[in-house]
Amino acid sequence: MSGLGDMNISLIFAAIGSALGTGAAGMAAIGAWKKAFLQNKAAPFILVAFVGAPLSQTIYGMILRNAIQSAKWADGTYHWQILIGGLAGFAMGLSAYMQGKAGAKASDALAETGKGFGNYIMVVGVIETVALFVMVFAMTALPK
Repeated sequence: MSGLGDMNISLIFAAIGSALGTGAAGMAAIGAWKKAFLQNKAAPFILVAFVGAPLSQTIYGMILRNAIQSAKWADGTYHWQILIGGLAGFAMGLSAYMQGKAGAKASDALAETGKGFGNYIMVVGVIETVALFVMVFAMTALPK
């Protein structure tokens, strides 16, 4: 029998990473806006895209949690639910954290130069892909 916390482990770890990632990117965006205001320049609202990017990993953690809960587990395989959910959730959370760190650098660079949004968002997207791969590959490892 599993506990509620155990069943939600992929969601919990992914959400922790999302919180850390949005926090890192958010602090950088605030700093970039402050610089813009001090220089009497327009503050680029588009920095919110970098701040919000790590939130999607929480959704991936929830999707994986639901898949783990609805999988056809054999008796005595509860440890696999925790292992798959825990490791995948940790990987998705780490992806969110690193995405936030990249978003922080992108916020600083875009606010300072006014250029490169497409390049920066591509990097953020590649980091996002790691979390998507983890979710999909973990779901394929679940019993049918």
